[in-house]
Amino acid sequence: MKPTHAFCLFDTALGRCAIGWSAAGVFRVLLPSPDESVTRNTMRDSFTLIEEVKPPKFIVLAIQRIVALFEGGKDDLRTIDLDMTGVPPFHRAVYALAREIPPGETRTYGDLAKGLGDIALSRAVGVALGANPFPIVVPCHRIVGANGKMTGFSAPGGVETKMRMLTIERARLSNQPTLFDNDSAFVLARGPRGKSKGA
Repeated sequence: MKPTHAFCLFDTALGRCAIGWSAAGVFRVLLPSPDESVTRNTMRDSFTLIEEVKPPKFIVLAIQRIVALFEGGKDDLRTIDLDMTGVPPFHRAVYALAREIPPGETRTYGDLAKGLGDIALSRAVGVALGANPFPIVVPCHRIVGANGKMTGFSAPGGVETKMRMLTIERARLSNQPTLFDNDSAFVLARGPRGKSKGA
C-alpha cells in the first residue's frame, strides 16, 4: 500500500530535528535527540504507512522557517498548516492559544487557562502541552510556570532545551527584563556553521 505519511530530518542551530507530514499538513515535529536512530524510530512508530523521503515544497518552506527561528528569527510559524487528526478538542484549543505567543515572549499556564475561561484549567493546560506533537510550531517552550519558573519540558533535554530555545529568542516575560539578560550561564555557545556546541 502507498504510504499515507512521510518524514525527513533536518539540521538546525539546536541540532538535527525531524518533521512529519500528510496531505493535511504537519502531523509531528521532533526536537533533537542524542541519537538520530531514536528520532527516526519515533517517526516510524507514528504510523504504519510512513516513509522517510525528500520533502515537498510546502515542507521545505516550513523547514526553512523553523531553521530561521532557531537562528534568532521572529517568524511565529502560525501559518504552517497542522494535521490535527486525532488531537482532542481541548488540546486544539490550548495549541491555538499557544500559537498566538510571538517569539521573545512567554505566558504562564494560568494565562492560557484564563484564556480558555477558567484558571482551574491550568493543570489540564499543562497536560495538553506535555502531549504537544508539534513543538516549536506550537511553541510550548514559551509557556512557563508562575513568576517565570522553568517547569517540565517533555522534549529531549527537558528544561535545558526549553531554556536554550528561550535564550535564542531572547524571551521576555510581560513587562519584565529579558529572562537571560546579563546571565552568561545561558548564552548559547555557537559552534561551526552556526550550530550550538554539543548539539
